[in-house]
Amino acid sequence: MNNNLTVTKRSGSRELIDLEKIHRVISWAAQGLDNVSVSEVELKSHIQFFDGMKTETIHETIIRAAAELISTETPDYQYLAARLAVFHLRKKAYGQFEPPTLYDHVSKMVELGKYDRHILSDYSKQELDELDDYIDHWRDMNFAYAAVKQLEGKYLVQNRVTGEVYESAQFLYVLVAACLFANYPKATRLEYVKRFYDAVSTFKISLPTPIMAGVRTPTRQFSSCVLIETDDSLDSINATASSIVKYVSQRAGIGINAGRIRAIGSAIRGGEAFHTGCLPFYKYFQTAVKSCSQGGVRGGAATLFYPFWHLEVESLLVLKNNRGVDENRVRHLDYGVQLNRTMYQRLVDNGYITLFSPSDVPGLYDAFFEDQNLFEELYKKYELDESIRKQKVKATELFSTLMQERASTGRIYIQNVDHCNTHSPFDSKVAPIKQSNLCLEIALPTKPLNNVDDPNGEIALCTLSAFNLGAIESLDELAPLADLAVRALDSLLDYQDYPMIAARKGSMDRRTLGIGVINFSYYLTKNGAKYSDGSGNNLTHKTFEAIQYYLLKASNELAIEQGACPKFHETTYSKGILPIDTYKKALDQICDEPLHLDWEGLRKNIVQHGLRNSTLSALMPSETSSQMSNATNGIEPPRGLISVKQSKDGILKQVVPEFESLKDNYELLWDMPNNQGYLELVGLMQKFVDQAISANTSYDPSRFTDNKVPMQALLKDLLTSYKLGLKTLYYHNTRDGASDKVSDGEVVEKEDESCAGGGCKI
Repeated sequence: MNNNLTVTKRSGSRELIDLEKIHRVISWAAQGLDNVSVSEVELKSHIQFFDGMKTETIHETIIRAAAELISTETPDYQYLAARLAVFHLRKKAYGQFEPPTLYDHVSKMVELGKYDRHILSDYSKQELDELDDYIDHWRDMNFAYAAVKQLEGKYLVQNRVTGEVYESAQFLYVLVAACLFANYPKATRLEYVKRFYDAVSTFKISLPTPIMAGVRTPTRQFSSCVLIETDDSLDSINATASSIVKYVSQRAGIGINAGRIRAIGSAIRGGEAFHTGCLPFYKYFQTAVKSCSQGGVRGGAATLFYPFWHLEVESLLVLKNNRGVDENRVRHLDYGVQLNRTMYQRLVDNGYITLFSPSDVPGLYDAFFEDQNLFEELYKKYELDESIRKQKVKATELFSTLMQERASTGRIYIQNVDHCNTHSPFDSKVAPIKQSNLCLEIALPTKPLNNVDDPNGEIALCTLSAFNLGAIESLDELAPLADLAVRALDSLLDYQDYPMIAARKGSMDRRTLGIGVINFSYYLTKNGAKYSDGSGNNLTHKTFEAIQYYLLKASNELAIEQGACPKFHETTYSKGILPIDTYKKALDQICDEPLHLDWEGLRKNIVQHGLRNSTLSALMPSETSSQMSNATNGIEPPRGLISVKQSKDGILKQVVPEFESLKDNYELLWDMPNNQGYLELVGLMQKFVDQAISANTSYDPSRFTDNKVPMQALLKDLLTSYKLGLKTLYYHNTRDGASDKVSDGEVVEKEDESCAGGGCKI
């Protein structure tokens, strides 16, 4: 190589190329790592040097080379690549590897308009200096490569047009903590900031994308999930569409309840005209959802909910189907089909399901959520009323269509509305649950809007986070973590802005939170348990008992300090009813684990002092935040020991935790014989979780005759999930070779663009 070649530095100046400097940086990144080779990275880089080459280009080439070497034989390259990437990001942000002081950094960012001015007005220089002394920037070196790429792609404050990056991870973590506890008394708030910083920067608490990317900036909308209900009127439908646009532009994932819209051919304006039915309005909502891009990358995403007994259901079930023409399809929404006991009973009895337009059967739609006995009584009454328009369909045929469409699209979801209301923290007579959200883990009350400023409407928001089960050694550790998570998220409710009156009112009245888990597969594995054989049942019961107990205890203690949420009286908790009182007793047949904590003492304290938050728990997919913590996704089994995610951030390889010592013990998704064991574990989680769970069903056709999953297997799992008390079912996964491509022991997956794009995947 010509020794007179120069490189162009980030500052624009030139200097002679120094290969030894490149070697030293790679050697620094390789320190303490097993089975990595500096020379291998250098050889893999294949850098074709030319005069004036940018140092940035050289560095990026080396990072890619290290990332490509990540394999089952050499998993530690994920850390070598991560360290090189951190070095690169710091140089981009600060012009050097060492970060500036926190005070200088915040002052500069406030001046540039990148950080919220309140940080400097709420915190003195002395306090920021104290936090600066506390920050451990070396924690950046604990990231895996996939996490650093997520930081770069989604979380770090930056100019996405020019590619400028303004911060590094530890500043992100400490400033999120500082913002969330800014209004705490000065005598104690720095202690809370430090504790919360430690919890998030050591991956014990995982935060969602809206919080990680937004808190500390002038943008103040951080709820991941937004639930909007429409009434059967043009005013309400228009208000719903307007609300969708506002929240999609704020990166939120949308749940739309459109079940009350009357069927095609129904009379409107006293018979003056026929109604055009659901499809035109679903298309209207689809346009609203896709009207704003999120981060300039993709349109928004939404799941729309409707009842299984709707007169148009046979047309609605096929809306995502690739067959047909655009006029009778609405393919860019996902759909949640709402079922209840009556529907399932008709299937079991081999009977008929009668379809109605909600507008023709007074009281039936409301009873569907509020009172199951009343629903069945009205349903049978209307079936016998010959004056009412209706259609009878064989239950097996309608359920088969539902499951076939769920299988072929993967995205026809299930909501068991009776479980959402009978095993609920809300009194269904005054605050019924009528829908879920984009990812099927939120179950909150909503009320339709008649206009965008309707004070009587209610848009439900849920603010999320998760415990990293893989990062705890004892369930006792959940108590202080629950206290931190509840305090931080509850503060966020007051800290954020609300584009809609109905959203602000709902949030302030109910103060709903959804705290879930990540790294469950690793947690099972390191405890010697599996999904499929029942060995994880008692561990799961004990773990989720502790999670819900400590979350409720934290919210109860916060209520003593700051007051219960204004609509605490609309919860079942106010009556002393806890999740342990309303779960499906079929779970007792698969798990004999007793309760270990003082639920009666907690019950007494809740009735006496209330809860600060109407809900505390929800189990979300957590795909992005799991990568940030180098954890397995949410509650899901991994598809491979190394997953290779294809996303807008490039190809990201992630290795399961403790790969070397536990690689033979992980139960992978497609090694599970069926869904039974997984569904049992989800049922045990649902016993304690007060909202819902993003639970998936998965099928490998090669396990069945003629490589075809029989309808009987699909219906069996559906009935099992209902029997065990599951409130929702999310994806239907099929091992078809398209979504999961295996190469050298690695599973290649595409990033889920609906939920990640909607901001719901934390």
